[in-house]
Amino acid sequence: MGFISTIKMTVRNLLARKGRSFLTMLGIVIGVAGVIIIISLGAGAQSLVLGQVNKLGSNLLSVQPGKSDPKGPPAQVYGVIITTLVNADTEALRSPSQVPHAIGVSAVVNGVATVTWQNKSVDTNFVGTDSGYPKVVNFTMQEGQFMDSGDIDGSANVVVLGSTVSSALFDGTGVDPVGQIIKVRSASQENAGGVPLRIVGVITPRGSAFFQDQDDQIFIPLAIAQGQLLGIHHLQAISLKVDSADNIDQTIDDVTRVLKQRHHIISDDDIDFTVRNQASAVEMLTTITSALSLFLTSMAAVALIVGGIGILNIMLVTVAERTREIGLRKAVGATNRVIMRQFILEASILTSIGGLIGIVVGVIVSYLMAMLMQYLDFDWEFVISITSVVLAVGVSILTGVIFGLYPSFKASRLDPIEALRYE
Repeated sequence: MGFISTIKMTVRNLLARKGRSFLTMLGIVIGVAGVIIIISLGAGAQSLVLGQVNKLGSNLLSVQPGKSDPKGPPAQVYGVIITTLVNADTEALRSPSQVPHAIGVSAVVNGVATVTWQNKSVDTNFVGTDSGYPKVVNFTMQEGQFMDSGDIDGSANVVVLGSTVSSALFDGTGVDPVGQIIKVRSASQENAGGVPLRIVGVITPRGSAFFQDQDDQIFIPLAIAQGQLLGIHHLQAISLKVDSADNIDQTIDDVTRVLKQRHHIISDDDIDFTVRNQASAVEMLTTITSALSLFLTSMAAVALIVGGIGILNIMLVTVAERTREIGLRKAVGATNRVIMRQFILEASILTSIGGLIGIVVGVIVSYLMAMLMQYLDFDWEFVISITSVVLAVGVSILTGVIFGLYPSFKASRLDPIEALRYE
């Protein structure tokens, strides 16, 4: 019997048992689809992390008060108030001779405030900063302009709104926000009436970054935030943007040296600040997502193995059911090789079809999940790795061959006389 004839007979046998063939393929379909979906989700998660970083800005360093483990949370997370970082530190870090690769440096304090305009009010976050902020963080202006050096140096009563705050206060009013006066009152502010501030600009919507709405913020001069809203004289952070990723380590060393000199620190054990590299945080998050994807992919691989075991069981049952057929074929001249080839083909066809269906299911589900994440306003890319498709299909076919070997070998070794007597 030729190879083509063997394939035709194999297909007829599979079609004669449609229900059993489908159930046999189901494990392979689930396994292949699972591998593709999980690898796609892992790639999407990594694109999300990188997208969030790009929204905030690339090549960023953050100097925070208090010594802490660079891989752990800053001391401020635990509610510890540390006052060692001050405005003069920011000016020192702006010096090109001290930190030559810093192309942007800004001081930052933040808090929560209630913003009021006429009879409308909204609770939001405020960021007290300086004119160097746009050089560090990526954003564009929708209206007006950001605070300039004159506003900062003169502690002018000005404010820049995020688009969420602007919409909450001015949508439907027909009033241009720029030039309007709002009042800002923090929880710790003694003056219940709030600080009157003139709107000079509105930032173009930026979306969410690391699950925080970047548009639900207002930006005010550092001195006003410190003195009138928070009642402090220290900084909560200093942000720096480095000209190149290749110069990040050098810049960390420069920042550390400058601040150690300013704070009169001799021993590293006495350091009262932490310099954090955003790229390291991204690398850590990418490592976590990759490890999680690998773990979940291994779980999907288990489904492929389970599907293979299902094929083994079904093929063994098939051999038992078709014992008389095998005996008859061998009696009329079919060789062991032909019988073995037929059963291996059955297993391979089952897994191949299951693999193709799994690819279709995996791609469709991955696409729908990507669309859902994008609908929820996440920077989630629909990514299908060719490697994952080839791997999934290759493993499924290999599974069929491996788990089809023993049943086909058993069928080929049947004695034709005994097989014809089998009932």
